[in-house]
This record gives sequence, structure tokens and C-alpha cells, in this order.
Amino acid sequence: MRWIDKGDVTAPKGFRAAGVRAGIKPSSAKEDVALVGADQRCSAAAVFTTNRVQAAPIAIDRQHLADGMAQAVVLNSGNANACTGERGRRDAAQMCAAVAAALGILPTDVLVCSTGVIGVPLPMDIVTAGIAAAAAALSPEGGAAAARAIMTTDTVPKTCAVEFEMGGATVRVGGMAKGSGMIAPHMATMLAVVTTDAAVSPGFLQDALGRAADRSFNCITVDGDMSTNDTVIVLANGAAGAAPAERDPAAAAAFERGLEAVCRELARMIARDGEGATKLVAIRVRGARDAADARRLGLAVANSTLVKTALFGRDPNWGRILCAMGYSGVEFDPGTVEVALCGAPIYGRGAGLPFDKAELSRAMGAAEVGIDIDLATGGDATAEIFTCDLSYEYVRINAEYTT
Repeated sequence: MRWIDKGDVTAPKGFRAAGVRAGIKPSSAKEDVALVGADQRCSAAAVFTTNRVQAAPIAIDRQHLADGMAQAVVLNSGNANACTGERGRRDAAQMCAAVAAALGILPTDVLVCSTGVIGVPLPMDIVTAGIAAAAAALSPEGGAAAARAIMTTDTVPKTCAVEFEMGGATVRVGGMAKGSGMIAPHMATMLAVVTTDAAVSPGFLQDALGRAADRSFNCITVDGDMSTNDTVIVLANGAAGAAPAERDPAAAAAFERGLEAVCRELARMIARDGEGATKLVAIRVRGARDAADARRLGLAVANSTLVKTALFGRDPNWGRILCAMGYSGVEFDPGTVEVALCGAPIYGRGAGLPFDKAELSRAMGAAEVGIDIDLATGGDATAEIFTCDLSYEYVRINAEYTT
């Protein structure tokens, strides 16, 4: 498997994209409408937020994905179209219809995503004009602009792509994502579109996406808040010419590795770009009885405000890590568990271990910080959770979000 330099949703064959400024964000000169289109109908799959309060686009997408097929995805930033009632559902459907008219495809083959402020109706005259402009601008070089158009409080666009051999052909998987705050597992506050020129049936694609999401997007957290709009969509057009992945176990495994690699890298980018974050934090848990325990304990540490603020302040206060582990609900023996921070053992045999506090504090200033936990339960289950530190800037961003 090879990473593609500056890869994005247009890296696979047969996909075009665009990002334009429609004016949904009146004070911004940045792009705010994105469109990703395929030259032919695709197998399609998606996973959505598990929040009981869900934005209007999710209801439309569930309907349009009933046959497991799609050909385009339209996305806007600046307005979440969430908690907007029946009007919101009509507006989401109208966005799909506008794309369909511009591209000459069926409205039910268009999926829609929105992100931004909750509870405000979409300015549909602005949105539909933006869709027309995006459709006219569709290009194999438009992936970077599309990634910029879905940003809200993100500081950088998030894209990546890989290529690998599958069934005698070179196959590519590319993706883009947005997400910075309101990030919590079971779909974080994020949007992601992943494309591939592999041939994959809708059913296999849905199963593969579910597994990939569990090991990537559902293993990140910034602030423990779950959004109303979280969506990951995958389109597979088969343009690479390989046989359907599910027909051969080796091909199926290669495809799943490629899909998971893209999802995992996008998830890491989201965690690293958490609102006000200064560092990415990777929490690696091993020695758990099962994967659910490993993930549950890792998330308890990742979501701890006290742990996250200590990481921001470069304070090697290991007691906060042990405290979060203890209330996670996972059974372990504090007398045998081992914990390391930035590679330095800090806890073991039931007590703190000696370490150079000044040296460890300096190490905590790195762009990526690791917390390694061995539960020593006799099990061999593992989990890796990604989060970030919690800074003064996070409070400022979220205190002023709508003002």
C-alpha cells in the first residue's frame, strides 16, 4: 500500500469535485459549498451519528441509500440544517434535486451533508446558486477546494489517499473530512466522504465501512460532545477494472486495509486539529480482556478534562490518568497495571515510578504524545484512541461560536 502525495477524493478514477464560495458564511471569503461527483452510479454506504437529535440531511440520506447506490454528494458548511423541522427536510431534499438537475442524474442518487450552526434555516437561494456554481466547476483537480469548503472551526483541510494492488489492478481510496470540535465516538462531529475505484457490492461496502469506522472515527474524541450531523459516506465506482472485492478473500482483505488506512488517517487529522489543540494524543491500551474493555478504558482517559488540561500544561500528573482508568467501569488490578507517558514508565506495581519530571515535561511538548497502558488482565485485546489536549483557546472558540 502506498500513500499518494496530496491525495484526496479525486485520486480514484472517475471522480470529480469542486468547492465554491456561495456566501452561506456572510463574514467569510472562504468556500462553503462542496460537491463530489462520479462519472457513473456507485455502490454507496454510510454511517451516521447515534445522537437521537439528527440533522435533516441524515433523514434524506437514509432514504436515498435504500438501494445502496449513489452518484454525488453535496455538502455545505456554515449551517448545520439541524433542528429545523419539516422545512429543513425540504431544504435538504431541494439540495439533492438541484444537484440532480445540474448533473442530469436522479435526485435519489444524491446524498447531502451540512455542518455549522444548529437551529438556523438554510438560505436556500444562496445554497442553490452555490450548487450550480459547484456543478459547473467539477474537476478531477477540485478535491482540495472541496475539502476547504466543508471546514468550520477546522484550521486545516483534511485529505488523504492510498493505492494498492487488488485483483490484478491498481486500486485507489481517497477521502476528505472535517471536524474540530464536538468530537465524540459513535460518529464524531464530523463529515467525511471517501471514494474508491474498487468494485464493491453495496452490502460488502457497508459492512467494511462499519468495521473501518469502529477502528478509526469511533476511536477519536476531542471534547466528548456528540454532534447532530456526523456522517461518513463511501462511494465505490469500480473504475479501476478489478473484479468485485468480495469474490476473493485476498482482494477483500486488501480493500479493507486500504479503506481503514484512509479512515484512520482522516480520524488522526481530526483529533490533531481539535479546537484550540496544541498536540495529538495517542492512548494505546493493551492486555485487556476484550476489545470493548480496551476501548472503554481508553476513551475514559481520552475524555478526562483533567488529563487533557494536564497534557496542555505539560504536567506529568499521572494520578489523573489512573483516576480516569478507575472510573471507566473496566475491571483491572491497580497493583499490576502499568502506565507510560511519552515512553517513560510512570506507574507500576501499584505506585508511581521515579522519573525526571523536567525531562518528561519537555517531552510532553511534542506534536504527538503517547500514553501507553497495560492492563495486565491476562487478555490480549488492544485499542488505540486518539484525542488532543484542552487549551485556553478551546474555551474562547466555543464561548464565542455564535456571537
